[in-house]
This record gives sequence, C-alpha cells and structure tokens, in this order.
Amino acid sequence: MHDENDDRPRFVVGLGNPGTKYARTRHNVGFRVLEALRRRWGLDTPRKTFGGLLWDARAVTSDAPARTMLLEPHTYMNRSGLAVRDMMAFYKAELDEVLIVLDDMNLPLGRLRARPGGSAGGQKGLADILVKLASRQVPRLRIGIGSPPPSMDGVDFVLTTFRKDEEQCIAVAVATASDAVEDWLSHGLSFVMEKYNRKPDSDEYP
Repeated sequence: MHDENDDRPRFVVGLGNPGTKYARTRHNVGFRVLEALRRRWGLDTPRKTFGGLLWDARAVTSDAPARTMLLEPHTYMNRSGLAVRDMMAFYKAELDEVLIVLDDMNLPLGRLRARPGGSAGGQKGLADILVKLASRQVPRLRIGIGSPPPSMDGVDFVLTTFRKDEEQCIAVAVATASDAVEDWLSHGLSFVMEKYNRKPDSDEYP
C-alpha cells in the first residue's frame, strides 16, 4: 500500500485513437477503461493539454494517493509517447507512478495481464511510449482483445469493432480493469499482478 504521506500524483494513461470513427474499436479498450473510471469517480470536464485530455481527480479511494491523473492521448495510437512524455516531464513523474492501460491481441479476449516492464509485444502505442521514455520499465495493464483470423492483418484487426457475442466479455473486462486500476492506486502493482494475472476460473473473472 502507498505511504499515506505520499502526496505525489499517480497517472493512468488509456491508449486509443480519438474520434467517433474509432470509439468502439478493439484498439480503444484503454479509452473505455478511462471512461469507466470517470463515471465511477464523477469526473466531468477535462483539460485539453499534452496533446490529449487530462482529468484531475482527488482521493478516489480512501487508501489511494491524494491525486490521480487520467490521460487520454489524442496524438493517435502510434504517437502516444509524445503525450505521455510531455505529461511526465511537466509533473516530474517517475516511471513507477504511471500505469499504461492498453489492448493486446496476443491475449485471449477479456484476459488481463499487468507487468512492471518488458517489450511492447507489437502494440505500437506502447512501443512509442517506451521509445519516448527511453525505458522498457513502464508499468502496463494489458487487456486481451482476441487474435485476428488467419485472413486478416493485425493492423486491420485492431480497428474492427467487437462482435455482438464478444461485447459482453469485453464489457466485463473493462469493469475488471477499472477495479485493477483502483487496486494499483491503493495497493501497488505487485498486488494487481497477483490478483488479476491468473487465468479465469470462475464467472467472476473474464
């Protein structure tokens, strides 16, 4: 759990593409998690800054840090690192104070996986963040969006919408990922990895 006297903010970055054209695509799952968190926390008007939208929340849970920032980069996925780098530079944020929430087509639909670092795994938004921050040690929470069919390129697949039979699973995953973000704020990444990286074994987990 974070030190109660730690008044440094935490930063949650959801990855996606701006605009209604992309709103419900697989690539925008990170945006959907931020949307869910904003509803939970009663956040409304953001600031336009750092090439995106920034919501500033205070004391979102009783044992969380005093301040949490939600960043939705609008630089388009492949240039997400620009927004993240500018935000971190402005607030002098450390890498372990940031959590990137993103889609992953290497994970089964609805599966969550948190990691403190590593490669981008082919996710171009995360890849740009790692380059711009000059480090692979960037905490991330990945949400499985399923794999493309053999006949479809991955670049095209991530820009498709979820099928009707997939939407319930991804809705549960978005809600569970929102829980994971709150647990990260209150208890840290190791707690999240232990709780959410396991394989689903009941109806309570996507």
